[in-house]
Amino acid sequence: MSEEGIVCDVCMHHCSLKPGQVGRCRARANINNASTSINYGKITSMALDPIEKKPLACFHPGSMILSVGSFGCNLNCPFCQNDSIAMAGEQQAETVLVTPRDLVMKAVSLKDYGNIGLAFTYNEPLIDYEFIRDASKLLHEYGMKSVVVTNGSITPEAAKEVLPYVDAYNIDLKGFTDAYYKKLGGDLNTVKEFIRLASQHAHVELTTLIVPGENDTEQEMKELSTFVASVDPDIPLHITRFFPRRNMLDKQPTDIDLLYRLQVVAEKQLTYVFVGNV
Repeated sequence: MSEEGIVCDVCMHHCSLKPGQVGRCRARANINNASTSINYGKITSMALDPIEKKPLACFHPGSMILSVGSFGCNLNCPFCQNDSIAMAGEQQAETVLVTPRDLVMKAVSLKDYGNIGLAFTYNEPLIDYEFIRDASKLLHEYGMKSVVVTNGSITPEAAKEVLPYVDAYNIDLKGFTDAYYKKLGGDLNTVKEFIRLASQHAHVELTTLIVPGENDTEQEMKELSTFVASVDPDIPLHITRFFPRRNMLDKQPTDIDLLYRLQVVAEKQLTYVFVGNV
């Protein structure tokens, strides 16, 4: 930290921020010489979803979970299906301000509808890890569960602030090459380290969206599943079908037969492999 600015240590970008400047994620800024969440409690989306939609296949199956999102993301995936909020900043996003207690009370009020807690999702929730931490602490006082759907692109230092309070994660493991992650504005090693850390604290499932011509080879799936097995072979992996979105409208949906071939490859290493979006 200096009079010239600070370096944000929340994710791999390590944005250098002058006073008042907003980072690449559009959700953190240098306020009073500290990296500060500017989307804390600012909700853009809310829905009561089946837990399987996160997707979580092996965490309280058959239950519902109140799912909430804000704005901002620290990746720039050309196939993002929530780009209207994930790629938005504070000025572009329409939000409702809620406190952690307000949100927890809403989750509690939905228990009779099968709700087991809160899922932080839709944009990239961990760039506002403070709100997740604060809400999850309260949520546990009511015996409810905290779930995070994330790209896993967060530093160990920031992750340690929230890891003790989250019960389950679905982590997007976008692919398994440095080059592909660079295309998406991310870093594979950062995600691998987060998967290792999260699996020590909570239930973890992974999702890999198979994009034609990008991450769809059997060799890459072999390497990906070998890594996952080295962490824990019982981590469920969801292999999901790509549909044209955002800046990839010219691509065709993933061939379904390919997804099942990749499932066979992954099942040589992993206990639970699911095919989704088919």
